[in-house]
Amino acid sequence: MQAIQVEGLTRLYRNGRGVRNIDLAVSQGEVFGFLGPNGAGKTTLIRTLLGFLRPQAGRAHVLGLDAVAQSRSVRARVGYLPSDPALYEFLTGQQNVDFALAVRGVRDRSRVAYLADRLEVDLRRRMKTLSRGNKQKVALLIALAHDPELIILDEPTTGLDPLVQEAFASLIREEKARGKTVFMSSHVLSEVEALCDRVAIIRDGQIVAVDQVEHLKKQRVKHVAAEFRAAVPDLAATPGVRALEVHGRTVRFTFHGPIAPLVGALAGQDLVDLTVADPPLEEVFRAFYEGGGGR
Repeated sequence: MQAIQVEGLTRLYRNGRGVRNIDLAVSQGEVFGFLGPNGAGKTTLIRTLLGFLRPQAGRAHVLGLDAVAQSRSVRARVGYLPSDPALYEFLTGQQNVDFALAVRGVRDRSRVAYLADRLEVDLRRRMKTLSRGNKQKVALLIALAHDPELIILDEPTTGLDPLVQEAFASLIREEKARGKTVFMSSHVLSEVEALCDRVAIIRDGQIVAVDQVEHLKKQRVKHVAAEFRAAVPDLAATPGVRALEVHGRTVRFTFHGPIAPLVGALAGQDLVDLTVADPPLEEVFRAFYEGGGGR
């Protein structure tokens, strides 16, 4: 059984935006990234999975349950962090947590203190006195406090400082190790690259790629810098070398394709230094979003 199974799902708004003919499968126990800029359809799909929106075509199953007919059962087994959490400003963080767990009928509060400590959030303060980042931490705690089978996070690190982002990443890895499934929507590509097993890229409401993060990395153009003790050799004709720039005894270029021709061209040269770097995942995403990618 897949944790999430979507087939031909369409949900459009009057302005024509939304999601169109989405097919997607998320396996149990994986951390799955859902990438796209604001307005691409990420939140629309998530809200449809949770039964807050009804699809106009297609179907979706979450944890084996129909997302429309069994939406209440779906929400009971899912931990959800919306992109813009709405918490009760006049209550403390603890009171917000207690209320959320009471609504779920959860009596076991053992995870609350643990999560508060990991996220470094003071639950004694009223929400209206908290910063945007601390409010986000309370909302994240609420999403995890009932120990859900599936965790759906919509832009989870918004407002979090770098240290808390590290704590968040550690928590997600722990949840995966415990067999939980995480579906994480984001436009912060570095966190997806660090945490996710697979990623889907959405553009204008349609999935344009679904792949292993590691495979996407391997498909990327590499950035190469080489410094030579003597004159720079002519690498312009080497297969895969592009955007070649020579600065004195240093050459910089991009490289795409099998690495063997490049290694052969550099063999026997008097190298002082060589750097071959993967560019950030932003470049892959940009190619898909600007129309250069295909499924």
